[in-house]
Amino acid sequence: MTPEVVCIASWNVDLIAQIGSPLLRGQTQLASTLERLPGGKGSNAAVAAARQGARVGLVARIGGDDFGQMGLDLWAREGIDSGHVRRAQGEVNGTALILVYPDGDNSIAIYPGAGSQLDAEQVEQARSMIASARLVMASCEVPLAATQAAFALARAHGVRTLLNPAPATALPDALWPLIDVLTPNEGELYQLAGQSDTDRDTDRAAAALLARGVGALVVTLGARGCRLYRAGHAPVAVAGHAVQVVDTIGAGDTFTGALAAALTRQEDWPQALASANAAAALSTQGRGAVAAMPTLEQVRRWRSRAV
Repeated sequence: MTPEVVCIASWNVDLIAQIGSPLLRGQTQLASTLERLPGGKGSNAAVAAARQGARVGLVARIGGDDFGQMGLDLWAREGIDSGHVRRAQGEVNGTALILVYPDGDNSIAIYPGAGSQLDAEQVEQARSMIASARLVMASCEVPLAATQAAFALARAHGVRTLLNPAPATALPDALWPLIDVLTPNEGELYQLAGQSDTDRDTDRAAAALLARGVGALVVTLGARGCRLYRAGHAPVAVAGHAVQVVDTIGAGDTFTGALAAALTRQEDWPQALASANAAAALSTQGRGAVAAMPTLEQVRRWRSRAV
């Protein structure tokens, strides 16, 4: 199998507790549930893309513990190529501590673990897989040097790149022009553009990021859908879906992976964004990230009923 989508991936195990309200400083609450589920923005997006029909490969660094093995088992079940995943014996795997509130919103603390040492040298070892792909994607949960190396390889071989800039962080100047598609939510957009809480303007923020060399900017807006910005084109709004939310964990990752798969299928922008919106909406109707991610057939059936 030659991967169409290559993900420079983080892999975390999510420890998810349901609590009654956001914690105050120094406060302790009893949780009503505790789950251990697969996570990590890169792995999540890779699984989402695979379930949307794309052939997916990973470049990742995982722990030598049981949590690391959990990732290998997951990718084998999902048909994802893990030939370029390096297992770091003696190192702890990445872990996310997630508190989920009654309205479905959440707070997350992430310890990157072994994934924090993913580097350009490991990316170089995956050169042939990257060069033969159609799209390379990453998030900001992996070291930016690894992402930049992967995107530079992709650009040299005419392969499209997609960055989900979460968690939002300052990006090196050299990375911006290597990004073909950037998928921030509104908060990440404003942070990347350097806009203050009192001076927020979506169009102006988008223009600032496009001026840094980004090819296309897709701002995700939750139930309101998303908005596409490209230099020289009018913004395009794509409607979202109002659904009964169980939790929002992994919804952004589902959007990213579904968009990557749709672009790989060579869908045009409105169709690709509609597919990604639908996949993300469906993912909020179940608990956790991976367990709630829909298949391509589920998205198509749901969209046909929604018309």
